[in-house]
Amino acid sequence: MSLIVTHSYKNGKMIRMDNLFKTQALQEIDKSADLFCRVSDAIFDAPETAFQEHTAARLMCEALEAEGFSVQRGLAGMDTAFAASFGSGSPTIGILAEYGALSNMSQQAGLLEPSPVQKGAPGHACGHNLLGGGAMAAAVAVKRYPEASGTAGTVICYACPGEEGGSGKAFMARDGVFDQLDCALTWHPSTINMSSPASTLANYQVSFRFRGTAAHAAHLGRSALDALELMTTGIQYLREHIIPEARIHYAITNAGGAAPNVVQSEAEIVYLIRAPHANQVEEIYQRVQKVAQGAALMTETGVEETGFKASYNVLPNHTLGAVMGDNLLALGAPTCTQDEWDWARAMCDTIQRPNRLFQTAAGMMGPKGAGFVSAYQDKAIYDAALPYVPVQYVLPSSSDVGDVSWVCPTAQIGAATMCAGTPGHSWQLTAQGKSSIAHKGMLLAGKVIAGTAIDLLCHPEILVKAKEEHTKTLDGGGYRPLILQNIGPLDVLGEPDA
Repeated sequence: MSLIVTHSYKNGKMIRMDNLFKTQALQEIDKSADLFCRVSDAIFDAPETAFQEHTAARLMCEALEAEGFSVQRGLAGMDTAFAASFGSGSPTIGILAEYGALSNMSQQAGLLEPSPVQKGAPGHACGHNLLGGGAMAAAVAVKRYPEASGTAGTVICYACPGEEGGSGKAFMARDGVFDQLDCALTWHPSTINMSSPASTLANYQVSFRFRGTAAHAAHLGRSALDALELMTTGIQYLREHIIPEARIHYAITNAGGAAPNVVQSEAEIVYLIRAPHANQVEEIYQRVQKVAQGAALMTETGVEETGFKASYNVLPNHTLGAVMGDNLLALGAPTCTQDEWDWARAMCDTIQRPNRLFQTAAGMMGPKGAGFVSAYQDKAIYDAALPYVPVQYVLPSSSDVGDVSWVCPTAQIGAATMCAGTPGHSWQLTAQGKSSIAHKGMLLAGKVIAGTAIDLLCHPEILVKAKEEHTKTLDGGGYRPLILQNIGPLDVLGEPDA
């Protein structure tokens, strides 16, 4: 492995200097690669959905405690949230881990066709088994640095449950879990290697339960299903009258029964409202509530909200993003074997849609993007480390990392753990979750996060600049929890099955 560089700042200019301790710390990831891959694969083999990630939490807790971390469990009222810390003093750097799976995405690893391990069971169709493994690798590597160099500082690896459908970090942020941080670093499995400058959409998720009066269909009941259908029609008309950047998604979670000759006495629907800023989501949410009330009024039924969760849009921090980007470029993308190229090409043949993330990344790069497209658009793996470009861009997705980014400066990278064009939340993504390509991308992410954290421990002036940028971005505002104090994680999902 080549000598890694760290950075200092003087008179506004970056100075590069060799750092043997940093190199040695990052080499710890290679030395312990079997451990990180083993934990990631074990989480993959035991997929658990939001706030039920007991196996994943246990695996990571045990591994980090064995490495000498002090673990605090049960954060923010969540059994599967914990903080593993080491060191003392300032600065305090957070590393964010996730390990939640998606419902109904079970898939056997390594196959080139849909083949669930268990039909209807959850699966890691967003790669969070890798996200957890990579964050753990970063934390272990950073722990080695102050031990060798004598540098002061505290690093905390946060295990954050429920990103998929539960907004676990929003509950943690609401309860002050991240208040002690000077910054937070994280990553996400991707098809490209790039430090992300992008924001995301803020969102509210809310469920509406309609209650009517059961009756034989020939008699005078009050149909909760009629109310639900009228609500969906009202929302369709509402879409024309909200900002074009906003989205309203829905799923009918209870249609009230399967008998057509019985008036449905209950029905339930969940809506996910998204927009670039939380205040825009709030405005749309209030209109959605009125549509629900109108549907109930028309059908003489009752309606109540049965679950609520929310998350902020991500606030990019270009100061931290640039340092992550420099670490990524210094490390470079992993080298793939011919077998990996052949496997990726075979997987690409199962994918029928263009890779929007690839096109987005190229667009962020400006004139350089055309050369990137020319060189890589036909490749089965995007084996390039892309430069950081401080542009303004909003992804059409959401993440509860947004809440953390409103509390403290936050940065994240994407690391290529899958073949080009792999769609998110798909069987193809799940199928690649234990591949050697996935493992290489996970370990790269761990090194980039660790390298960035070490730079910040060595050069607190970078954090000063990052905090100044964060304050300017907030523009006089600050973090105001969107989730009320009386709402708990299980209120989002309902009581788990026994």
